[in-house]
Amino acid sequence: MNKKDQGKIVYEESCGNVYADLGLKDADELLARSQIGFHVYAILKDKNLKQREIASLLGIAQPEVSHLMNGHFSRFTTDKLLDFLKRLDRKVTIRISPHKPGEPYQEVKVAA
Repeated sequence: MNKKDQGKIVYEESCGNVYADLGLKDADELLARSQIGFHVYAILKDKNLKQREIASLLGIAQPEVSHLMNGHFSRFTTDKLLDFLKRLDRKVTIRISPHKPGEPYQEVKVAA
């Protein structure tokens, strides 16, 4: 490497899905699950509840609350995360549309 190239940082631009960037199978599903899980986390964080209160509200054991609040969303199925949103009095709308080349198969969008 010559002196001119030493200061340049080499990087690869993300496709927008870290799981796809890592070459993981079911990357779209993993991204959707992590996005849903993050929104469950954010709602719970805003409520400022204790873990035992969260456990009671979501119908899960306290150790599972710990996993949820530490971002271990892969421990929960998408259905379970959607159930958490229902228990948190949130409406979930699923929209089905044709797939276009280059777009993900699954997307999560949150209304304000």
